[in-house]
Amino acid sequence: MSAMKVGTEDKKKLIVAGAFGLFAVGSLVYTFVGGSNNEAPSAPPPAVVQTAPPVSTNAVSPAAQATARVTPSKLDPTLHPEGMLLTESLVYAGKGRNIFAPPGTPSETAQAAIPKPIASPRYVPQAPVNTGPPPPPPINLRYFGNATRTDGVRQAFLLQGEDVFIAGKGDIVSRRYKIGEVSAHDVEVTDLTNNNTQRLPLIMQ
Repeated sequence: MSAMKVGTEDKKKLIVAGAFGLFAVGSLVYTFVGGSNNEAPSAPPPAVVQTAPPVSTNAVSPAAQATARVTPSKLDPTLHPEGMLLTESLVYAGKGRNIFAPPGTPSETAQAAIPKPIASPRYVPQAPVNTGPPPPPPINLRYFGNATRTDGVRQAFLLQGEDVFIAGKGDIVSRRYKIGEVSAHDVEVTDLTNNNTQRLPLIMQ
């Protein structure tokens, strides 16, 4: 009896252990397979913004770029006379003045040539204009009034600067002026230094 009980108990333990193993395997499968399907969708990766490289404002010529690529190992110190002869054979063909041509060379003389005038300038003297003798100077007297004497002779009141003269026909004023006809409107005066006779109008003060 005891041997049968021991065999029965071993079978029960094997069945329980097998069931527990199946349960454990099923739990692991559910955890790894089912759990991964129920997870929330992951956020998309952040967008990568690509920026253009900065543009240089200093343009570099192809010749400068080629020079920059030359390493000291590529420099050739050998003198090439054929290149120098080619440079010397170049002819300047600009439209303006050749600043490299020395003064007096044919090209410099041809460019700096000044066109000759059609006719040489000729000085034509102007004919003198005959204006005649200069006019005589004005008589330095002012006729500002007159009066008649009792004998009927009319006298003129003459002013020279601050000096006042009363003179009639034939009188000499200021040792220079001879009085002629005296009227109510003017007086005749002769300058004895140049024999110039003028009629002075009456000027009211």
